[in-house]
Amino acid sequence: MLLAVACFAGERAPAAPTSSSAPLLPKQFGGWQVSGAISASTDPAVADPVNGTVLKEYGLTGFETATYTRDDGRKLTLKAARFGDASGAYGAFTYYKMPQMLVEQIPDQAASLNERVLFYRGNILVDASFQRLSAMSAAELRELSNALPLGSGVTQNLPGLPAYLPKQSYVKNSAKYVLGPVTLEKVRAPLPAELVDFNAGAEVVEGSYTSSGGEATLTLISYPTPQIAGEHLRRIDAARQPNSQSAATPPLGSGETFVDKRTGPIVVVATGPLSQSEAQSLLASVNYDANVTWNENTYFTKRDNIANLLVNIIYLCFIVIGLALVAGLAFGTLRVLIRRLLPERIFGHEDEVTFISLHLSEEASKISTLNVNPTIKTV
Repeated sequence: MLLAVACFAGERAPAAPTSSSAPLLPKQFGGWQVSGAISASTDPAVADPVNGTVLKEYGLTGFETATYTRDDGRKLTLKAARFGDASGAYGAFTYYKMPQMLVEQIPDQAASLNERVLFYRGNILVDASFQRLSAMSAAELRELSNALPLGSGVTQNLPGLPAYLPKQSYVKNSAKYVLGPVTLEKVRAPLPAELVDFNAGAEVVEGSYTSSGGEATLTLISYPTPQIAGEHLRRIDAARQPNSQSAATPPLGSGETFVDKRTGPIVVVATGPLSQSEAQSLLASVNYDANVTWNENTYFTKRDNIANLLVNIIYLCFIVIGLALVAGLAFGTLRVLIRRLLPERIFGHEDEVTFISLHLSEEASKISTLNVNPTIKTV
């Protein structure tokens, strides 16, 4: 059966002030009415006495539990937990999710087993236990999901590391997202916490994969930089050497295949009853892709509207034309006034036009007076 999770929360990043103190569970939703008082606490051990330390690693900040009833007499127990960010809620969801659970269409992700439904939305994880399911139970929980007081900003960003898990041969619901050494030990990871080194900013995701010899485990460890990842990969390789073992770092890969590599800031380790070719193929399917983006806020205001810019350009053209006309009229008017007031001093006698005359008409008349009559003498 599913553990009593309903109320897990994370502490890795503080939620927005407007939502961190808001009640998690509503008084009513989807025809359900709260019955009695809503119990609240911030102690992870109260939320789950067995896995209180796990919830603390995921960043529990508070949880609530309440019982709801309907007019037909049915009951529903809800447990909701708030985490510091969506990574904590997602990690707790993967920790409590079991392979036999079915996928449900409830935001952001949901899984169900019999009358129990587990889902998370943003940085809030909810565990719903129905007395009896109905055809509208999923729709009612979707309405509850939309009513949850979510955080804002980076608190809603999910981790990107799980996206690097290959899809081929993946065992359903086997992915576990880990943020601390206690959780790493509870999910039975092939690497000890000393080698993973969560103090260096590590985060871990592991999944199970089918192979020719059974189920193998693929572990991805993400570090802040490729340099830190390379250093820890060398530590892992050194721990596999027989002369380098200690009580803190037990032998790795004994009796099973153990292969590893580094891609960017991610260390990839494949272990289990799989052949070398299967292990290398599994490693080759994980490749870090560095996407550099420039996050800049875009605005759609009157100032930043391109249509408004074009209109202003047209206005500017009319203004320039108007200024040119005014300047031309002013210059012409000033010239006329100066000619009338000071006709001799500024512009001179513009009526006196000097030009060169060739007197071609006089020369033509002289030529026309020359009359040459040739005499023709007949012999």
